Amino acid sequence: HVQLVESGGGSVQAGGSLRLSCAASGLSVSSNCMGWFRQAPGKEREGVAHIHRRDGITHYSDSVKGRFTISQDNAKNMMYLQMDSLEPEDTAMYLCAAGKVLEFSDGSSAGCERGVYKIWGQGTQVTVS
Repeated sequence: HVQLVESGGGSVQAGGSLRLSCAASGLSVSSNCMGWFRQAPGKEREGVAHIHRRDGITHYSDSVKGRFTISQDNAKNMMYLQMDSLEPEDTAMYLCAAGKVLEFSDGSSAGCERGVYKIWGQGTQVTVS
């Protein structure tokens, strides 16, 4: 049974920090990408940070670069998002997801920020005031 469960959300004042966790179970080795996404009311879902499960290569959106840090503990099947210097604009539901790199016919592949994500958690709310 494949499952992703987020935790660690909450309410914080601007400038504060939160650490989100994502517990994964049942993922196959073919799910080589994981990522954190967020969705605010009335806005499109945005990918904020991605990590390759084997290589550990990370990618951040411009909106969070330098403030958020994605990490993983493969032995514990956990992924984390350390969020520092939080801003009201960071208020959203944060979801973790698992997927695969996008592969091309010439054998090359794109980074996890362009991955195909089909496994999603329920989300954890982050509110910054």
